[in-house]
Amino acid sequence: MKKIIFVLLAALFVMPGGAAVDKNLVVAAEKYLNSITGLQGGFTQIANGKSEQGTFSMLRPGQVRLDYKNAPIQLIADGKDLYFYDKSLDQITTVPLTSTPAGILVRRHIDLQNADINVSETANNKNTFSLKMNLRDQEGLGHMTVVFNKSPVVLKSWSVVDATSNKTDVVFNDLVPKTDFGKNYFQLSRHKTVNTNDGDDFYD
Repeated sequence: MKKIIFVLLAALFVMPGGAAVDKNLVVAAEKYLNSITGLQGGFTQIANGKSEQGTFSMLRPGQVRLDYKNAPIQLIADGKDLYFYDKSLDQITTVPLTSTPAGILVRRHIDLQNADINVSETANNKNTFSLKMNLRDQEGLGHMTVVFNKSPVVLKSWSVVDATSNKTDVVFNDLVPKTDFGKNYFQLSRHKTVNTNDGDDFYD
């Protein structure tokens, strides 16, 4: 389960050149993403033939939370770091939010044209459009494809493929604007970190 989560939230790479990029689609996605303050809804994650469901919450800048319905797993980004919390073990693993796809989507200002994000390909379908992207100078680490509904423009799904071609799909449903999350909603309530010298350290 942990491997699947980090495939989803930590893999980005530069795709081969030559793919078509429609600037109008990039601008539409950028405009929509920058218009979002907060969202909440359901999600279905599919990886390695296994499906998991849960609740997705996001508050820009920098805050994300995924609660899995049938797994003792929680992912929380507090604006700086992304925490993978295994409740069954009461253990946590941390990665910088800036190294994850979620970090791209919850920046204070999302620039898909001139910053460190490289949009390598776009696709324009009847009811949806998509952007394939990566962080610049991260060759070999993975890529992310974000799909949007067209009318109105709404986040529909994302897919992450890692350097070994493992793919994780996340499809969102019933996303609605939401900003009135509780004060500590994007904080872990309690956990322990492994301390090899003095045992386990607990903190709130």
